[in-house]
Amino acid sequence: MTSIRIALTIAGSDSGGGAGIQADLKTFQELGVYGMSALTALTAQNTLGVQGVYPMEPETVAAQLDSIGSDLPPDAIKTGMLFSSDIIRMVAAKVKQYGWQQRLVIDPVMVAKGGSQLLLQEAVQALITDLLPLALAITPNLPEAEMLTGMKIHGRQDREQAARLLHQMGAQYIVLKGGHDPEGDEAVDLLYDGREFQYMSSPRIATRHTHGTGCTFSAAVTAGLALGRSMPEAVRTAKAFIQAAIEDSLNIGAGQGPTNHFAYQNRMRSKGELL
Repeated sequence: MTSIRIALTIAGSDSGGGAGIQADLKTFQELGVYGMSALTALTAQNTLGVQGVYPMEPETVAAQLDSIGSDLPPDAIKTGMLFSSDIIRMVAAKVKQYGWQQRLVIDPVMVAKGGSQLLLQEAVQALITDLLPLALAITPNLPEAEMLTGMKIHGRQDREQAARLLHQMGAQYIVLKGGHDPEGDEAVDLLYDGREFQYMSSPRIATRHTHGTGCTFSAAVTAGLALGRSMPEAVRTAKAFIQAAIEDSLNIGAGQGPTNHFAYQNRMRSKGELL
């Protein structure tokens, strides 16, 4: 009998359920991975925006990670909203303490879709210097990659240069997401391992219901890694997962609604390919 694989998310809570810890745990469950969480912040939010951000004390985050590290070692870990440099440095220390290096996926959550700041400006450097060198992968969208590299990204050459710069910061794999690119009918993601560039594309969907896409995508990558899949395979599955979640919209909320975390497995079920 195969033992269950375990994934950990270190991120903020979304009271609306579309992003953050809630999206991560739904994604883990849908992909057959047992999910655990360490909360870094509470947010009051819905599809209309973020009404409040209430960060945890770093000691509170550390206590959660100690509880997990002492009893339930994860097969893969992801970070989402970390908010402050103090929390980032503490998470980095715990990653090293429990030997979680190279099992870590960083989703550099910086700004909510409505514009609310989810990572303090002073924390960007801590993310680069303290956490990124410990990562197996980082999954920025184009605006996040611009903030991390300090360069503007226009076109394929810029994407590849940004991926090189991010790789030099320490992550083994760069997954540069293309959903924020205003050009073209395809959403094109770039995977870079320090040697080769792999492009993966999918049809762009015209919808306002995209809240939590970044969290969900990175959680799907993390679930794939926890299951022992290669990075390219984990990214391909994550792209299929988020594409289904966007296409089969739930159509809830008056603003930017959440994606459909049921969609991927519903499609697999209809094909007789249920996990």
